[in-house]
Amino acid sequence: MTSTHVLGDGCASLMLASRANELPGHDVTVVQPAAAPEAKDHMLGFWGTPDLAFATRHARHAWPNWSIITASSHATLTSTAHPYHAMHKLEYLKGAKKAAIEHGVSFIDESEHHASSPSMVFDTRPPRAPTGAMLQHFAGMEVEVDRPVFDPQTAILMDFRVDQSHGMHFMYVLPFSPTRALLESTMFSTTVMPSEYYREAIEAYLFRHHNANIQQVISKEQGVIPMGSLGLHDPAIPGLGANGGAIRPASGYTFAFIHQQIEEAVERVKNGKPLKFTRPHKRVDVWMDSVLLAVLRHWPQQGPILFGRMAQSLSGEEFIRFMSGKAGWRLRFKVMMAMPKLPFIRGVSKMMFSRPRKVVS
Repeated sequence: MTSTHVLGDGCASLMLASRANELPGHDVTVVQPAAAPEAKDHMLGFWGTPDLAFATRHARHAWPNWSIITASSHATLTSTAHPYHAMHKLEYLKGAKKAAIEHGVSFIDESEHHASSPSMVFDTRPPRAPTGAMLQHFAGMEVEVDRPVFDPQTAILMDFRVDQSHGMHFMYVLPFSPTRALLESTMFSTTVMPSEYYREAIEAYLFRHHNANIQQVISKEQGVIPMGSLGLHDPAIPGLGANGGAIRPASGYTFAFIHQQIEEAVERVKNGKPLKFTRPHKRVDVWMDSVLLAVLRHWPQQGPILFGRMAQSLSGEEFIRFMSGKAGWRLRFKVMMAMPKLPFIRGVSKMMFSRPRKVVS
């Protein structure tokens, strides 16, 4: 029996642990970091594709439609077969941990890990970002408003009709009822904003575009996701999840890719191969994302145009495939043709001639 330790007790670690019964020959142990901050709840969004059926059971709500809105365009995409879902992270982790315990997974702290000698170790602790890395940072509030203004059948993935002076900025809106929704003020930039910036942006957005005011704040959430090329938390230990390259470089979309990464590893073990985790993104998709990030870093005003054109050019199913890393060359070419060409030519130039930055230790 191979003693396998997984450092960290977040989404990637517990998703793997919940499938320990599919890893014959491995005695899985989750190592809980001593200095890790207390886990905070937030919503995890994903499309309900067949491979994520296990997650849809934990979903709070599903939306068959989703919109991307700019100052000059409004695209609504639809998939009744694969709606957009959202679930509470802590609720999912609770269920995954319960399954892990049922499969015989042990949970220990760091001191016990250091005192033992496991055969294999994988690290799910946060990856290290280069100095000056692009960040996706957000703060959100689930609110009850004073009048029915939301469509519970339509999620708003991006509404760019907000302040764009500090980087690419949009509202992410998940309506649970005509009067209740989660709104996240989300930015792509290198600098995190003061907390009041996001709150004021949400209040102004509701008033200007929905003629609504907040009656009650039910909950709050916030987060920062590093984007682009990231370093391992510990270069001596192979990574898993975000620390194993699962974050989609230009969107921050991660949950579905963690599942893909673990699914491939489980299949390897079932076929008699060693347990190993590889980056779940194709090289061409990483390159395309790198160019997009270069554009957003240097010319953030192009962001609404780029995402608006992509949404207008794709069907709902095509959009899901592209965001989920399942695009073929025909779909990639369709996305490329929808984009304005000059910003991407300039983005390629910037990416090619930019010097690598040191990773923050």
